[in-house]
Amino acid sequence: MYCYECGEKLALVLHNQEGLVPFCKNCNEYRFPQFATAVTIAATNRAKDKILLARHKGQQDFILFAGYVKKGETAEKTVTREFKEETKLNVVKYKYMSSRYNAVKNLLLLNFLIIAENGDVQPDYNEIEEVRWFTFDEALEIIRKDSDAEAFLKAAVAELKKGQ
Repeated sequence: MYCYECGEKLALVLHNQEGLVPFCKNCNEYRFPQFATAVTIAATNRAKDKILLARHKGQQDFILFAGYVKKGETAEKTVTREFKEETKLNVVKYKYMSSRYNAVKNLLLLNFLIIAENGDVQPDYNEIEEVRWFTFDEALEIIRKDSDAEAFLKAAVAELKKGQ
C-alpha cells in the first residue's frame, strides 16, 4: 500500500480505538483505506408482486440493477439516475435496505428497494442484453447464486412479502 498523496510506502501503525491503520511517515498522516461505492437496486412494480432483473451483455446470469456513485453524488441520486438510464423508467419510491463490502472489487454496495413507475421498460442495449419481470419465486430461482445480488434480493423479497 502506498500513500495516495505522496506515493510513500505505508506502514501499519496502531491508532487509538481503530487498530492497525496504514500510516504515511512522510505526510505524518493516517491513510484510511479508500474504496469505490455503488448502489444495487431491487426493483418492484407498483403492485409489489414482481421483480425486474437484468442480464448484461456477455453474461448468462440475471442480476439486480447497479451503478457506481459518482463523485459529489448521493446514493439516493445514483439510484434514480442509474435506474432511469438502464430502463427509461422513473423511480416512484425507494428505501435503503442494507450494505455489503465486496473485497474482490474493493467496493461498498448499498442496496435499495425501489418501486418503479408503470410503463414499458426500454433497456440500455449498450449495457443490457435483456430485462424481464419475474415473480418473487422466479427471481429467486434465476438470480446468480451465492452472489451479493442474491443476498440483496432475498432481503427485498422478504420485505415485500411483509406488506402482502
